[in-house]
Amino acid sequence: MSEKFNVPSELPRYPQSMWRTITTLPTFPELREDIEVDVTVVGAGIAGVTTAYLLSLEGYKVALIDAGRILDGTTGYTTAKISAQHGMIYSEFLTNFRPEIAKAYYEANDEALRFIRETVRANDIDCDFKEETAYVYTNQEDKVDDLRKEFDAYQELGIPGQWHEGLPIPVEAKAAISMPGQAQFNPLKYLKFLVEKIVENGGVVYENTTIEDAEYGKPIQVFTTDKANTIRCNEMVVASHYPFWNFQAGYFSRLKIERSYALAVKPETTFQGGMYVSIDDEKRSIRSATFEGEEVLIVGGENHEPGKSDKTFDHYLALEKFAGTTFGVTEIPFRWSAQDITTLDKIPYIGPFSSDYPFVFIATGFNKWGMTNGTVAGLLLRDNILRRTNPYMDVFNPGRFNDKSMNQNIVTGFKMAKELIAGKFAGAHEKLSNLEPDQGALVRHHGKKVGAYRDPQGELFLVDTTCTHMGCETAWNEAERSWDCPCHGSRFSYSGEVLEGPAKEPLKRVEE
Repeated sequence: MSEKFNVPSELPRYPQSMWRTITTLPTFPELREDIEVDVTVVGAGIAGVTTAYLLSLEGYKVALIDAGRILDGTTGYTTAKISAQHGMIYSEFLTNFRPEIAKAYYEANDEALRFIRETVRANDIDCDFKEETAYVYTNQEDKVDDLRKEFDAYQELGIPGQWHEGLPIPVEAKAAISMPGQAQFNPLKYLKFLVEKIVENGGVVYENTTIEDAEYGKPIQVFTTDKANTIRCNEMVVASHYPFWNFQAGYFSRLKIERSYALAVKPETTFQGGMYVSIDDEKRSIRSATFEGEEVLIVGGENHEPGKSDKTFDHYLALEKFAGTTFGVTEIPFRWSAQDITTLDKIPYIGPFSSDYPFVFIATGFNKWGMTNGTVAGLLLRDNILRRTNPYMDVFNPGRFNDKSMNQNIVTGFKMAKELIAGKFAGAHEKLSNLEPDQGALVRHHGKKVGAYRDPQGELFLVDTTCTHMGCETAWNEAERSWDCPCHGSRFSYSGEVLEGPAKEPLKRVEE
């Protein structure tokens, strides 16, 4: 099959999200004054926007705050599948939890899917919403029994699904499970509507506004950088992907972070529909979308911990080869990557921040399935703030505890300590004089190890590579031209600016 298909030799030079490119979003000012609102929502991704939208419908005055542009975090770089089929999750949940918890997780995500569907239809939102069957599959013989256990979990929990010996697309599979009635969409077109409604309902939105700290009380005082401005509110929602306010409850030791990659490709062959994710060692995700009136395929995968891949561009090349040999590729208009957070037990933390802070709420750890889990967050946080009962609150409560979580918490702590020590003793790999245009590396400069990047015009940028969050050493990411932290996933531009938290301060610039 591969001989008749074209595998292009070039990828886009710079990463760019297709969703961000084809969707025109409103812009909002930076916060430059003190304000008072009912609820402050920090983080304008799907969880924050959905929460703010639902609260605005209830008559709450909401401030939605983002350190950058709205919808420019993981939500803007997703593959945008709306599905309750989350890989191999249900058999794992049955092993670790009571069946009621596994069932409730499915029902909560199915409710989120229905909420999105009904919101799109009721408001006639033009967001390319399309019903699709979802498939999880394997082409590895040693994974077939695992997939069978997942199918058995479907049957035990009453989840609709069907067993297959192959797939309707030209991807080899020894077995697959389908889940009907799932969906896909353009997430930014959908969320753009919600943002506009927040403003229409009296809410305020601020971009390029970094929230640095908060003082708990009545009211809660939320501070921008250097306490330049204050937001006073009765309740606060931390939906900033990685919690910006986390030391109080130790969230930095309770979360795992992974990067993954995606291409939008124009295929040579006709796609037969469906959404697909593999459980193989080389994981792959596939769905269709529309770009400039033509069908494209979004092909994703290649997971790794941030700062732990020496040649990040190779991940794009692997996806390019898979797409080319499987579907044929005439063009690759976009490539992008995203960073996802998973909790210790793979159930998101959604609810009260901790027992000591009952009027602060958190939403994080969506385990790569942010379209449904982020919507679950909005529905649950609305009900938390309204003091309304919800059958799924206990399942997602951040205060839950089990032995597996405690053991993993210890492992996470050791991992951070290992990274901290290893990074301090890592050597510089390049001579500064050898650095070519559009190349970055650790170098030795005036006897010290620094991070260096020379842009295409030859300008040199030198930074101290010590992460400003908790002191781990960042690593160069060649594909994104960024410095990435392996401990908690903070990312910085080649000139040191914060691209992704939890870090709030930029890397220190080093003089030439």
